[in-house]
Amino acid sequence: MQIDLRTVSIKPIRQTFTHIADRIGPDKAASRYQEATLNVQADANFHYRPTWDPDHEIFDASRSKIVMADWYAFKDPRQFYYATYTTTRARMQETTEADFEFVERRGLAETYAADAKRTALDVLVPLRHVAWGANMNNSSICAYGYGTALTAPCIFQAMDQLGIAQYLTRLGLLFGDVASLDEGKRAWLDEPAWQQLRRYVEDTFVLADPIELFVAQNLVLDGLLYPLIYDKFDNLLAAEAGPTVSMLLRFQADWFAETSRWVDATIKTAAGESTANAALLNGWATAWRDRAVTALAPLADLALGADAPAALTEVVSAFETRAAKCGLAL
Repeated sequence: MQIDLRTVSIKPIRQTFTHIADRIGPDKAASRYQEATLNVQADANFHYRPTWDPDHEIFDASRSKIVMADWYAFKDPRQFYYATYTTTRARMQETTEADFEFVERRGLAETYAADAKRTALDVLVPLRHVAWGANMNNSSICAYGYGTALTAPCIFQAMDQLGIAQYLTRLGLLFGDVASLDEGKRAWLDEPAWQQLRRYVEDTFVLADPIELFVAQNLVLDGLLYPLIYDKFDNLLAAEAGPTVSMLLRFQADWFAETSRWVDATIKTAAGESTANAALLNGWATAWRDRAVTALAPLADLALGADAPAALTEVVSAFETRAAKCGLAL
């Protein structure tokens, strides 16, 4: 008996789901990112308007003054959906856990210079409250924004900020003790150096427009705070007392570089949609930038001392250059 083996190519009848094919065409295979993102937003059969906001549907694009012909024009250059997001963060967490374990095993926190340790605790521990605020704000954007291409990355951002708050808590416990956390909370609530930043964070809690909140939190506050603290301040500590703190802040530095690509892409897409959108975004970014600079000036003084004015000026200049690349003219 003779057996002939041959390869048979079977063409799939369908390449993807109908609601995805409506956007990319019926003959094109969709990526996992596209299948998890495109046309997922609920837009019908809401039954009744929310009693707590009868002017809007429960999911309603008109909650924002920004107008988009297609809310799926937003694209995440990282191509994050649940699987890729969790895989990426798992790798980053492995690195961070190894850094913390190394610092603990070698006793580097105990041998860290006392003055630098005190400064690190004074500056970094209260920032866990800022990260918690960012978690709340991105959760709000996810809840009240429109279109999965925008809202899904925001809930990832929210969980990242919760993780950053936890890493800052661990740093406080490693360099101090539970009392260090209590002292950080007291400083956040009472110390004059933190009150402008606290007011900024708390005022963003009541922003009704999800895109304005996106600008105030993800573009402006993170865009100024992270270079100031996780670059300028980190470099100062490293020069004074070695790279121990830098190891414990690696997640924040790497995370900001990664998420900035998504934030920039989102702002650029919205600004490029229309001159009206660009004007709105420019106004919001300018107003919140001015408030953020005022709020961060006392923190810069606390962190950098005599170097604070020059460092803050450099950070603001770099931010304005970044904003210009996104289509804004601050």
